[in-house]
Amino acid sequence: MKLLFELSGEHPEMPFAELECVGRVIDRRTQVAIAECPDPAKTERLSLTHVVMEYLGECDASKKGLESLLKRLDIHSPGTFAGRVKKMNDSPIKDSQLELERTIGSYINGTVSLKSPEVEFRAIFSADKCYFGRVIRKIDRGGYAYRNPMRRAFFHPGVMMPIIARALVNLSLVKEGELLFDPFCGTGGVLLEGQLIKSNILGMDMDREMVAGGRCNLPSTDIIIADATAIPLVANSVDAVVTDLPYGQSVCIKADSMAGLYEDSLSEIRRVLKPERRAVVVTHLDIARIAEKEFKIVQFHSQRVHKSLTRRIMVLE
Repeated sequence: MKLLFELSGEHPEMPFAELECVGRVIDRRTQVAIAECPDPAKTERLSLTHVVMEYLGECDASKKGLESLLKRLDIHSPGTFAGRVKKMNDSPIKDSQLELERTIGSYINGTVSLKSPEVEFRAIFSADKCYFGRVIRKIDRGGYAYRNPMRRAFFHPGVMMPIIARALVNLSLVKEGELLFDPFCGTGGVLLEGQLIKSNILGMDMDREMVAGGRCNLPSTDIIIADATAIPLVANSVDAVVTDLPYGQSVCIKADSMAGLYEDSLSEIRRVLKPERRAVVVTHLDIARIAEKEFKIVQFHSQRVHKSLTRRIMVLE
């Protein structure tokens, strides 16, 4: 099924990359993508998307273009409906949002209900295009905010926010029922997001306090105390790896140096990961040359956290 996605503006590339877990992107503009998705229900797992729509058509970014498109579509709404418009910053259209929404209402056969519509149609103006679709899902981004790490049974400063943790899980392409492994799991934020999309999860960490906290946050979950440079798993046993590599002077490691830790742990991750599957690795240093010894870097994303900290996200195969 061809779907239309209104994406978040939190990162220039990650929202598009995340869509790969549900389909194949065939067209894109600023904060908009069209993708072929075999199972639209799976779009529920996305975190960097605002709205998912059934793709109905597209036209040039003008009011006349929208009117011509709506005439061709000749839509009969099965229930009460509302027409909504989103204009991205790079759209050249000068007509007001209200005027464009009235245009949608006047060309669709049915009863308009702005307060509680049964069906919502949405036009998105981005760059030189207007995309039109029927809303099938709005991503509950408030749910990610509700899972703020400070609400968990065990909290530790500096952990990753759920919305980014879910995006990383999605970048790994792990599926329901497959094994997601985090060898530096800390308090279990990545594992929680993996669990919520119904993958099997396994965590590991050298820091006993973090492992105890992770077990507290994720009861009945397998979290073990072990060294990531000697992972106690058989080769080719893991479907996906998502992990935030440690940094700084206060972390608990057994390696002689951070560089040694990164090199040896990536070698072990490669050993336990199944062939042609993905590891998503977050670092705060440039370790691309180390990663390339074991993997092919298929994606690289940089995310500024604050003035002195930038996340480097590598998708490895």
